[in-house]
Amino acid sequence: MLALAGLPLGLEFVFFTDRDDDCGSALGDTIIAPYTDEPALLDVASRCDAITFEFENVPAGSVRFLAERVPVRPGPSLLEVAQDRIDEKRMLVDAGVATPAFAAVDSIESLHAAVDKVGLPAVIKTRRFGYDGKGQRVLRSADEIDSAWEELGSYPLIAEALVPFVRELSVIAVRSAAGETRVYPLAENHHSGGILRTSIVPAPNLDAEVRAEAHAIAERIMERHDYVGVLTVELFEFVDDRAAGPRLMANEIAPRVHNSGHWSLDGAVTSQFENHVRAVAGLPLGDCSARCACVMENVIGEPPDVRAVLAEPNAKLHMYGKSPREGRKLGHITRLGLELPAP
Repeated sequence: MLALAGLPLGLEFVFFTDRDDDCGSALGDTIIAPYTDEPALLDVASRCDAITFEFENVPAGSVRFLAERVPVRPGPSLLEVAQDRIDEKRMLVDAGVATPAFAAVDSIESLHAAVDKVGLPAVIKTRRFGYDGKGQRVLRSADEIDSAWEELGSYPLIAEALVPFVRELSVIAVRSAAGETRVYPLAENHHSGGILRTSIVPAPNLDAEVRAEAHAIAERIMERHDYVGVLTVELFEFVDDRAAGPRLMANEIAPRVHNSGHWSLDGAVTSQFENHVRAVAGLPLGDCSARCACVMENVIGEPPDVRAVLAEPNAKLHMYGKSPREGRKLGHITRLGLELPAP
């Protein structure tokens, strides 16, 4: 989707992947090698004017290696932070962003201590590589601590307080190499089984102060890290009995284009993919405004009835060319509304 957005701008692409079935291969030259293969990394660097990544589990060391030779946008600093949930939470706190209470866990004793600190209910997560609900477990009583350790304790963990949030939101922003920043309308996100199912854009009944707070969070993170490209911050909107009105806490960051922004392919003036490519290539940013209200629905596990979807007058279907598998995101459907709701 990044390449599809960049090709009409006259850009050419080289793909570096460790898979022989990478979906980008049809859109440009492809180098297949382990992500730590230095000769292959040098080959990539010699053929590119700028480099980006589309998921955050690429080795940060390889990104630093490339960044010494060619502009890599975004740079390795925030990528490395995003790869460890403890580092991520500490970065957010240092940036003045509220987060759920958290504690590092590396033993059964420290898990008991962490639960004492953050309270119950709590969520236990692996610090690295978890996504779509994998590597997580919710604890609702102290009796579940030992079994949670047996299930997840072979990995470094983080314990977080389970926030009594009103809803989940995400803010997607983009920053250019010149420091220009733009922000997309916030999405209201609905998950099931730890997997994003739908995003509603713009998030309905959004208080102006909450919108401004979300924008400030994203902009503060990007400025502190001299970030270039699209950044996503997943947020909890909650009500604190000690204060009036809604508040935001940051759950996670994603230094890349994000599933909750896929609506922008059809619903925004400039998609998140095109704006990321523009930023990485040093081009001016495009308008992030929504063309209309819309709902993005992920296609998960099994392909949809394509004819039925295409028969809907306001539906847009995007399939990713992935083989069906339980819990796998195979594509998405964006259903476009007729007009934006009143602010």
